[in-house]
Amino acid sequence: MIKSNKLRYNYIVLMIGACLLASCGNMESKTEKSTQVTSGDSAQITSTAKKDQVKHILFFGTSLTAGLGVNPEQAFPALIQKKIDSLHLPYKVINAGLSGETSAAGKSRINWILKQPVDIFVLELGSNDGLRGIPVTETTANLQAIIDRVKEKYPKARLLLTGMQMPPSMGEKYTKPFAAMFPALAKKNNMDLLPFLLKDVGGITRLNQKDGIHPNPEGHQIVAANVWSKLQPEL
Repeated sequence: MIKSNKLRYNYIVLMIGACLLASCGNMESKTEKSTQVTSGDSAQITSTAKKDQVKHILFFGTSLTAGLGVNPEQAFPALIQKKIDSLHLPYKVINAGLSGETSAAGKSRINWILKQPVDIFVLELGSNDGLRGIPVTETTANLQAIIDRVKEKYPKARLLLTGMQMPPSMGEKYTKPFAAMFPALAKKNNMDLLPFLLKDVGGITRLNQKDGIHPNPEGHQIVAANVWSKLQPEL
């Protein structure tokens, strides 16, 4: 009888021990799984944080910005992106240039363009207005409307305006107020100003395509350097 009770007692002890071991194993497994999930969540959060840190530079302009006649990677906004990447800066360039764009067309397009985030806004419009002889007062009003919309949507965004000049053949009566429009707008709106986008490119045959208006790949490199001189301090 004593032996029977002893055997029964030993059996119960063994069973309890087995249960405890199994319980510990389950707890360790759950802890390991919990650690893995937490680690995964942490990686995802880190990745999301890095994406949130990326800022956006929006180039809004004409065929000069779009890169008419050259490969997309040869246009000056793409060259700016390459420069940014080489310096490992957290900025993404968005090329919203459109061939033939006038200030009026830009005004009607701006709301759609601003659906994406903007930290730096580069405005390159007005040249097509000038070539068509559109009154400077009308162009000024359209550009101001675009600037107002950007300020309203992204009040913290930095703004850069690129100036243009018209050929002397259009007469001083038009070319003078046209050129003066850009610094006036920049001053009024506290914008950075690049006085002449095509500095050291405009009118130089070897730096332009056959039309004499649009820069070739070498010309775009100089234009990119012009723009970079104004962008770099902001980055």
